[in-house]
Amino acid sequence: MKSEIQQIHIENDKDIQVFIKREDLIHPLISGNKYRKLKYNLAEAKHQNKDTLLTFGGAFSNHIAVTAYAGKSLGFKTIGVIRGEELRSKIEANPTLRFAKENGMQFHFISREDYRKKTSEAYRNDLRNQFGSFYLIPEGGTNHLAVKGCEEILDSEDSQYNYICTCVGTGGTISGLINASEERQKILGFPVLKGDFLNQEISKFANKENWQLISDYHFGGYAKINERLVTFINDFKSKYNIQLDPIYTGKMLFGIIDMIAKDWFESNSKILIIHTGGLQGIEGMNQRLKNKSMPLIKV
Repeated sequence: MKSEIQQIHIENDKDIQVFIKREDLIHPLISGNKYRKLKYNLAEAKHQNKDTLLTFGGAFSNHIAVTAYAGKSLGFKTIGVIRGEELRSKIEANPTLRFAKENGMQFHFISREDYRKKTSEAYRNDLRNQFGSFYLIPEGGTNHLAVKGCEEILDSEDSQYNYICTCVGTGGTISGLINASEERQKILGFPVLKGDFLNQEISKFANKENWQLISDYHFGGYAKINERLVTFINDFKSKYNIQLDPIYTGKMLFGIIDMIAKDWFESNSKILIIHTGGLQGIEGMNQRLKNKSMPLIKV
């Protein structure tokens, strides 16, 4: 599936050209990197004759919402192991969880302590004892099949770009981009999480070393936001008619534009930015902003 590429004009005196690959337009609900990550995983679940998908996520997880919708569309039952027992009583008030429930997802709410066990085989066996046989999709959808899907984001026409930029959550998308890139290209990842663990995760899947993580624009960590970022997202939409989300793409575009202003990129660079979707999280974030009497993200 080929995505539209849209040029945006960012003022600079070094003839830097900036383009956005609109993966967010692939599908109104299964958009961006989530479509790519699920594509081969769902095919493998069918191949294994599994009728149930089980996966992990938090309160505003794009992955939880998309897995529920895609699972229902393809005839799978879905189970979401959700971080935070307190969310059990807040399903209807949480747009992401409410959407997943409407699409048939069964929830299993666990403590943050238990959630840290999600990769252990002993804990996964406990889940199998509780729920029976299922096809397991990791948190964020990242595994070797997800990386294979994300390799398809790039095509031969994208070899013209010097830099390819993406948000980084669990590392699957950037790994696919690295594998599909040319050696002479530089892949820049913008993590939304604090910490250096991502380098190790990406190295498990990536087959080149032409990448770098830019860790200066996470705004304090996952789902952390301030008024400056909200203003940036709203101004960006007003100027370019492109909606950004506050957890992933908003932070990345803020970073790229700031780096251009600070002369990080050399003259005549051509930059391709991957818009990874994630727009369903805006409604939930606006609830939080409203509760804090902060400006809202315009949609």
